[in-house]
Amino acid sequence: MKRLVLPLILAGISGYSSAEELTIDRIFSDPALSGASPRALQYSPDGSRVTFLQGRKEDYNRYDLWEYSLKDGETRMLVNSDKLHKGEENLSDEEKARRERQRIFGSGIMEYSWSKDGKSLLFPLAGDVFYYDVANAKPKRLTETEAFETDVRVSPKGQFVSFIRDQNIFVVDLKTGKERQLTSDGGSKNGAIKNGMAEFVAQEEMGRMTGYWWSPDEQQIAYLQVDESPVDEVTRSEIYADRIDMIQQRYPAAGRPNVKIKLGVLDLASGKTRWLDLGKNEDIYIPRVKWARNDLLSYQWQDRSQQKLELRFVNTVNGKTRTALTERSDTWVNLHKDLRFLKDSDRFIWASEKDGFKHLYLYDLSGKQLAQLTDGDWAIDKLEAVDEKAGKVYFSGRKDTPLERHLYVTGLDGKSGIDKISSRAGMHSIAFAGDASGYIDTYSNPTTPAQVSLHGIDGKRVTWLEENKVEKGHPLYPYMSDWIAPEFGTIKAPEGHTLYYRMYKPADFDPKKTYPVMVFLYGGPHAQLVTNGWDRPFNQYMAQQGYVVFTVDNRGSANRGKKFEDPIFKKMGSVEVDDQVTGVKFLRTLPFVDPERIGVYGHSYGGYMALMTMFKAGDYFKAGISGAPVTAWGLYDTHYTERYMGNPNQVPEAYEASSVFPYAKDLKGSLLIYHGMADDNVLFTNTTRLIKQLQDDGQQFELMTYPGKKHSLRGKETRKHWHQMMKNFFDRNL
Repeated sequence: MKRLVLPLILAGISGYSSAEELTIDRIFSDPALSGASPRALQYSPDGSRVTFLQGRKEDYNRYDLWEYSLKDGETRMLVNSDKLHKGEENLSDEEKARRERQRIFGSGIMEYSWSKDGKSLLFPLAGDVFYYDVANAKPKRLTETEAFETDVRVSPKGQFVSFIRDQNIFVVDLKTGKERQLTSDGGSKNGAIKNGMAEFVAQEEMGRMTGYWWSPDEQQIAYLQVDESPVDEVTRSEIYADRIDMIQQRYPAAGRPNVKIKLGVLDLASGKTRWLDLGKNEDIYIPRVKWARNDLLSYQWQDRSQQKLELRFVNTVNGKTRTALTERSDTWVNLHKDLRFLKDSDRFIWASEKDGFKHLYLYDLSGKQLAQLTDGDWAIDKLEAVDEKAGKVYFSGRKDTPLERHLYVTGLDGKSGIDKISSRAGMHSIAFAGDASGYIDTYSNPTTPAQVSLHGIDGKRVTWLEENKVEKGHPLYPYMSDWIAPEFGTIKAPEGHTLYYRMYKPADFDPKKTYPVMVFLYGGPHAQLVTNGWDRPFNQYMAQQGYVVFTVDNRGSANRGKKFEDPIFKKMGSVEVDDQVTGVKFLRTLPFVDPERIGVYGHSYGGYMALMTMFKAGDYFKAGISGAPVTAWGLYDTHYTERYMGNPNQVPEAYEASSVFPYAKDLKGSLLIYHGMADDNVLFTNTTRLIKQLQDDGQQFELMTYPGKKHSLRGKETRKHWHQMMKNFFDRNL
């Protein structure tokens, strides 16, 4: 076993006065313990300012639009959302679902976009569209309708504003104020036809929140038309405190029909759409669409198995399509957003995991590989920026350690070395200026909540946008003298791979005593919990309450390469449990851990993992909390589930082995299950089926349901109740 010592910034901690007691009530009250939390940070296209959304001190879920001016160094509010709309915002069902998919919660200005010329900003608010002219500093309402406008944006040259209304695409000419409807069949077939919109699995699983794309010259709009009629329509109950809403929802469960999808290019002058030939196979996904040139459109074509991904180019003048490159895998091909067309030549940058780790490659438009820009047994996170004049490529990645995200630079020629730009140990999230002249860095480590700073291209800090320094007056300051920094380390698993863990020792730690343990896990793909970054305050709270809090990232989790991910293929709930047991065996070697008082907690995939560890490895866990769990993968959606598990019509035995039901009879310890009763992601049916089986088997357990709550269990009072319930459960049982 190896302990990793990662540098932590806890400057002056001995100088903090005696701490106040950290409570669950305080964790979920205003102002947020982590301090100011600007989000949606963007450079203006002209590089003169940085804009962001900021929650209020008195209500961190109410957002306004702010700016930092590089010219005068001042931070100021641009738009006070209360001056445009006050009171309750009655969101449409479509917008509620869209926000749930985006994992954003709150009111006021929740998203915005810049015009390409940097002269204006655009944002939706309370169902209408507002346009902000930077020159006169005034917001202007563009729509005032009963219908709800979503997916609002300024066209590339700033002449139009486009949006979706009633499942159709609309544009407004900003000079004349005239509104024009571009598509008209949205909403037909009993509401099944949607133009320019992202279908459920695109939003939830592909990270694609839109279904239309402007050409650079504003002459064309590429858009997807979705036909949901093949998808099973299920009746889902949303149970609220005072009513039950019966929701008719088209939900593409694993093995069942998906939407039919068409990709078209609409000519604005004529209003006509040319539909592209996507091939004979209609059971496909279109995860990405992007313009390369005015008359050259790219799209990514994915077969249903997700073992094949093609990057295709379409000449929109003659409609001819060709495949530039193909990615294949015996398990699955991960999606990414790292396609960048170079402006000065017919070349593009593309990310691939073909050598086992995600790296960057340079291609020409014929699909010929010109250079591999990064390589090694580590993965990049994201292509951040390209400076074509200087011949430099900027990316974030895990070259030094998988526990930290840093900014790096390399050459566009594929012959240069890789230099690290960010310097502080921890997690860096990067947003570049359009001309790659500088970047915004959102940084944190386990004892430093998010700090936002502006940097030159050499990495030197120009200024703080939000220093968020934990000093007197900061919400976290009264608690800092008792704040516990976690330890990091590695465990060598019996199968030969290495696991990374994070561990908080209890407050007033005495190595001669023994303590209970809360194992906090997620365990699913495309996620990583063990990082040298700011963590959930609840983990800190439990450590301060006398628990060892332990997390290990098992096989299947992210940022360790495909070899680390692939073992879960058609075997969910197997190797993940093995690795979590390896973690507990390690805990049992520690003299301060009581092996008879180890509990496990997780939410979503973590809820599934809590069940699987309790059912399959009950000798290692005395108590478990399972939140909003998947219990049978046949109940979950096509794109996510079939990627990792295959099609249930072809491998039913894999689905049976990966459900929790064959193992529920082996429950030994105390189990608490909770679920939101309006969950439209992991349907409440997952839990009702499980509790029925546990009851039929004569198994005792505890259950908490949250009326009206969806998968994320939003709301301050709900979160207070939920976390206090978990604390009480572990206290009783551990």
